[in-house]
Amino acid sequence: MTYKFPSAEWLDELHQKLNNDTRYAEIAHRWEGDIIFVIEADDQLKESVCMYFDLWHGASRGVEYDIDLAAQNAAFTISAPYANWVRILEGELNPIQAMATMKLRIKGSMAYIMRNVPTVLEFTRCAQDISFSR
Repeated sequence: MTYKFPSAEWLDELHQKLNNDTRYAEIAHRWEGDIIFVIEADDQLKESVCMYFDLWHGASRGVEYDIDLAAQNAAFTISAPYANWVRILEGELNPIQAMATMKLRIKGSMAYIMRNVPTVLEFTRCAQDISFSR
């Protein structure tokens, strides 16, 4: 099935994928921290959207779509224009390289992310497995 990105349906599908993917669970077993993805409006996306992930020891404990960014205090906030998120989902842009070149802007411990690159890459693989439309 194909899901519009971003959407609550796409987010729910990724939540299920993370919880049913044994490879992700194994690699992310030490990850502790929630994340907010800020998908910024650009010429392809009319309004910005924030998606929340409660990630803990290889599981997705919960997700929320279109949250109020000011009301959340997550361990990490990752922001980028919609076009950059799409490039990551399509496999055209490596998320670690995107962070290093500021195509993804990080609020939170970059050192923690760098110690957990395999987890970041597995999360990305799971997200890329969700078929999406624009």
